[in-house]
Amino acid sequence: MILAGDIGGTSARFAAFEVVRGALRVVAEKDYPSGKYGGLGDIAEEFVAAHALRVVCACFGIAGPVRDGRVKTPNLPWEIEAPVLARRLGLDAVTLINDLEANAWGIAALGRDDVLMLNAGTPVAKGNTAVIAAGTGLGEAGLFWDSERHRPFACEGGHADFAPRDALEIELLRHLMNKFGRVSYERVLSGPGLRNIYEFLRDSGRGKETPTVAEAMRDQDAAAVIAQAALESRCKLCMDALELFVSIYGAEAGNVALKFMAFAGVYIGGGIAPKIIDKLRDGAFMRAFVAKGRMQPLLESMPVRVILNPKTALHGAARYAALRMGLWS
Repeated sequence: MILAGDIGGTSARFAAFEVVRGALRVVAEKDYPSGKYGGLGDIAEEFVAAHALRVVCACFGIAGPVRDGRVKTPNLPWEIEAPVLARRLGLDAVTLINDLEANAWGIAALGRDDVLMLNAGTPVAKGNTAVIAAGTGLGEAGLFWDSERHRPFACEGGHADFAPRDALEIELLRHLMNKFGRVSYERVLSGPGLRNIYEFLRDSGRGKETPTVAEAMRDQDAAAVIAQAALESRCKLCMDALELFVSIYGAEAGNVALKFMAFAGVYIGGGIAPKIIDKLRDGAFMRAFVAKGRMQPLLESMPVRVILNPKTALHGAARYAALRMGLWS
């Protein structure tokens, strides 16, 4: 039995898998609110006990930089050590990988209905692939072609410096510098980032707050409220905030595509993209994606797909564990 987890700042997805005739089959699964637990071990023990699982190996995709089997999560007050977790679960070893690396491992298992095409491009099957995912934070990863297969790798590109493209975004940067000091892309491209954009536009006099939206934001997830009001055209300020968010998202996706030379394609993952899919399809994202001057024809040739399956990283973590244990080739 393989124990796998996709651990984000908001939710922790768990599943147990069996390898049946060369395929992964889900035996049990459950989602947990990450912030209500003191650590990953608490959730893992609860899940294993609740389903009376006999686990032989485990892999967890964690939102954060993993080094030597250890990670301090940036969006949760957790410090996770693989050896400690292995002892708690009674396993010889536990593997920790970055959550976007887990997403990258899961891409090979995606079917036609698991993705939505934003740009068909001219794919090169043996080229590199890029993944970018906005959710509670901003994650990025890639897959390089080693002449035989795609090899996923993690990075922390979401924490690279935010680079404004015009006068409005320069003002946004200054606004966020006053609030945070240093400004990374994650401060803009994430759930909290959408709220940051909204507050910038409001506080700089570029939009008037709708009372019903302001009230809803006090009791609910602010990013979800802003996005929903924008998609339903109920609030001009929300619409402008989402428009700017999507444009910056497309620009940074294009940056990642250039850095990784993603001729095999770019995948847009995370929890936000499927919820704003109509906005991603209206052209603003792709216009920003390809707007790279002399490199525009190169970007236009790259396929861009949105990952619709929320369990991609979970299956990727299980796939990674199965490969490491020799349960799958």
